[in-house]
Amino acid sequence: MVAQFLHLKLTIFSNTLRRGPAQLFGMALALLAGLGMTAVLAAGLVDLRSSTPDVARVIIVVFGSAIVLGFFLLPVAFGIEDPLDPRRFALLGISPTRLAFRLAVAACLSVPILIMVVLSIAQVVTWSRAPLPAFVAVVAAVVIVPTCVLAARVATAASSTFLSSSRARDGAGNAGAVIAVVGATSFAIMATLDWQSQGLPIMRRIAAVAEWTPLGSAWSAPGDAALGLGDQAALKLLLSVAFLIVLWLAWRVLVGFMLARPDRDVSARRGYRLGWFAALPDNPAGAIAARSLTYWGRDSRYGVSLAVIPVVPLLMIAALMVGGVPGEFIMWVPVPVMCLFLGWMVHNDVAHDNSAFWVHVSANTRGLDDRWGRIVPALLLGVPLIGIGSFVSVLISGDSSGLPGLIGLSACLLLAGLGISSVISAAFPYPAVHPGDGPFAQPQAVGAAGSVVQSLSFLMTIALSAPVVWLMVLSLYQPDEGLQLRAMAAGILTGVVVLIGGLLWGGYIVNKRSPELLAFTLRN
Repeated sequence: MVAQFLHLKLTIFSNTLRRGPAQLFGMALALLAGLGMTAVLAAGLVDLRSSTPDVARVIIVVFGSAIVLGFFLLPVAFGIEDPLDPRRFALLGISPTRLAFRLAVAACLSVPILIMVVLSIAQVVTWSRAPLPAFVAVVAAVVIVPTCVLAARVATAASSTFLSSSRARDGAGNAGAVIAVVGATSFAIMATLDWQSQGLPIMRRIAAVAEWTPLGSAWSAPGDAALGLGDQAALKLLLSVAFLIVLWLAWRVLVGFMLARPDRDVSARRGYRLGWFAALPDNPAGAIAARSLTYWGRDSRYGVSLAVIPVVPLLMIAALMVGGVPGEFIMWVPVPVMCLFLGWMVHNDVAHDNSAFWVHVSANTRGLDDRWGRIVPALLLGVPLIGIGSFVSVLISGDSSGLPGLIGLSACLLLAGLGISSVISAAFPYPAVHPGDGPFAQPQAVGAAGSVVQSLSFLMTIALSAPVVWLMVLSLYQPDEGLQLRAMAAGILTGVVVLIGGLLWGGYIVNKRSPELLAFTLRN
């Protein structure tokens, strides 16, 4: 019976190879990237054999814990559909225990698990410097691989069972996006560190916690054996085995629950309210603003961007601090960067409407009303952000003299960004994620249209703020309150002029090209 499930998994995999040339090319690139990453990691593990046991243990624990954590988080964050969902076997009369075991064995035939097998073997090579660490590494490998299999199974089953509503999936996707951005940027920052003086001490503190968690205990045990801490290694192996048993029991319970309830119950919502539509004026601009606010609050495509906005400047601050950038310059980063991204968010707003844009065309909505309504959410978030965020920034830095310039720079980036985005979204839309799809299901744009438009909107906004930045830099070397006030005035004036000009120009484009825009949204 297990062989039948393995054959079914191989059949499903072979069917994926029957897709179109573009999809096959993308799969091939992803597979090559995975193989390349695996080769690099495996070579790094083998190379650690020549390092000291303490350093090797720290590095392996940190990266190993991150990998195991990924098996828990990625299925939830990306909403991965399970081709071997237990519900599909509900009518076959297989007991939950047998079905859980067979599905877990079939799940071993996947690229991520094969990568884990390679890495587990590589860490055995790392600890082959002595018989006892090598034996413990073999035992750890036997525990690590099924732990990753069951972690992915439990995460996928729990996501499809308890996060079946669109709101829950969107929230999980947003959280996953933030984690992915933080993780990727953190690795990029770590690559710039001086490992002897900065990187290794940070990893030691992380490993000191991770080694006593189920995520890193199995990775740490061989290192403890190499350091002569046999009792500690045995205790960590017991912890890892106990966690593996817990994962199996959780997987068994989930399979039984899913077999007993193969249909997902979706409770009907009661008491519908108008929400933002009741709070805003009953005119075309107000209706579009209410709809935009609803999108920003419920649509995962906007939610992911909003979740990432506060994370990016924090990571930039960490990178700048590591690079030794003076604090007076770091103070300029958080609020202006968030305003820059907030103004950029609507640069492809028409494409996000998809077929819903026909309502604007059929109602003969004025282009100016369309442009005004779409920027209301960014203004409602951005204006308080400028006031409160700028005050908090100077309060933390202890230098209130830079407050006017900071307000001017932030206002310029937000307002000018919204003005440019109002023109860009009407003149140069490109394919966007379709409504209802996951926030990472980005369709392919023709040529380099998408990247060019994104870069253009960013660079134009930054270029318009250059005079404000110049005045702020001068104020650091010429203590003159007039320079800061001029920076604030220049920033606000530039932002307002660009915003009004962008709304008028963008409205004119919408009036002129609404049939073409409708055809684009329906086609993409």
